[in-house]
Amino acid sequence: MFKDRLVFSQLMDFFRTSSNAVKTQIWIAVSIYLVVAIMKKELGLKQSLYEILQIFSITLFQKELITQVLMKTKLQNQYIENHNQ
Repeated sequence: MFKDRLVFSQLMDFFRTSSNAVKTQIWIAVSIYLVVAIMKKELGLKQSLYEILQIFSITLFQKELITQVLMKTKLQNQYIENHNQ
């Protein structure tokens, strides 16, 4: 609960816009979070939601399918795990 209030407060401080705009941005963030959570479950990815969102932020404008990017990352992580054992 405190974390939610902190995030909301940070959004208000950062954007300094109307409350309607902040509410819209929060709904968009929640929607993206849910879509990524569903995608993680459907693809059987082991990365955390945070890691997946970081991958998306880096590869946002690349002309590559999201599933290909995530599978590459998944294979790289498996290679690293196998190599470390």
